[in-house]
Amino acid sequence: MTLTASDLADLTSWRRHLHTMPEVSGEEHQTAAEVVRFLETTEPDMIVTGLGGTGVAAVFSGHAPGPTVMFRAELDGLPIAEISDLPYRSRIAGKGHMCGHDGHMATLGALALAFQRKRPARGRVVLLFQPAEENGAGAAAVLADAKFKPLTPDFSFAWHNMPGIALGRSWIKDGPANCASSGLMIRLTGKTAHASMPETGISPGPAIAALIPAFATLAKGTLDDGDLTLATVTHVTIGEAAFGIAPGDGEIWVTLRTVSDDQMAALKEKAEGLAREAAEAHGLGVTFRYHDEFGHCRNDAEAAAMIRRAIAAEELPFEDGKAFRASEDFGRFGTVSKSAMFFLGSGENHPALHNPDYDFPDALIEIGSRIFLRIAEDLLG
Repeated sequence: MTLTASDLADLTSWRRHLHTMPEVSGEEHQTAAEVVRFLETTEPDMIVTGLGGTGVAAVFSGHAPGPTVMFRAELDGLPIAEISDLPYRSRIAGKGHMCGHDGHMATLGALALAFQRKRPARGRVVLLFQPAEENGAGAAAVLADAKFKPLTPDFSFAWHNMPGIALGRSWIKDGPANCASSGLMIRLTGKTAHASMPETGISPGPAIAALIPAFATLAKGTLDDGDLTLATVTHVTIGEAAFGIAPGDGEIWVTLRTVSDDQMAALKEKAEGLAREAAEAHGLGVTFRYHDEFGHCRNDAEAAAMIRRAIAAEELPFEDGKAFRASEDFGRFGTVSKSAMFFLGSGENHPALHNPDYDFPDALIEIGSRIFLRIAEDLLG
């Protein structure tokens, strides 16, 4: 199953069109509609919409029984304003495809074109365009959706582009691939006062000032050893934006990160314990809320071996990689299938993911789709 130069030109144009219309997690309505429009031209056996909110899946079935193989891409962009003079730059103020999800969608578009021309010999392929990856909610919502149950895969595969690695070089490892992470929002409540009499109030300022270095002490271990722990303060606010009011409440946001899910509970307990101690010491109330919770992403050895074989068969540059600190909610599909994801280099000097000047390298559409198609051929004929 090969793609023509004309196919790749069309897919590049489609990727760039998607780049102009980014939507953030959970709001990908227009993006999903555009994906459906494209998929309808490839005549799949079934299109399922509204998965986990705005998710879309296309199914291409073979004639003989066999496994279900799912390939996943992400629908969402980021709340980041693009800095670019590109003719296809974002047209949505304050939002951009700064992670390459537009390119990942184009890769699945390539698979749809290929399977339109030649169905798998057996089993079926599910192309999943998943919502809300960036906030960690999308994969869980898809899995919880009753419409996904009939599509449940035996194998699941995904890929992500990665700046800092040579363009087109594949990177994969067995076991942990991405860390677990949780966003902890800590609210401290005291008592406001007139700025001329701060001693009559209870300010959260001293507690927050103590907590910032305290959270840094939770960092330990290394990614290579599998015991990395991080607690990164990402946002702090106290009181009102006024000179006449001494603050009576405040928030401190901390991103907690561990290599595996089973390490996260212990880190949460330690982080909450530090906050409670600081609140008690300064006479404050304290509450906790969690956001953007990602499970770890762990590559199944059998699924990872299939990716390696496909890369070797396509004679593409490859190296055994390390895990990444960043989180990725694809790991949740490992609870229902043998799953693995790999990374493709975006270029050693390419702008980093989530940077306002980032743009997906179009050359990766062909490389990513070749690897996926080879996996499908190996599993489904």
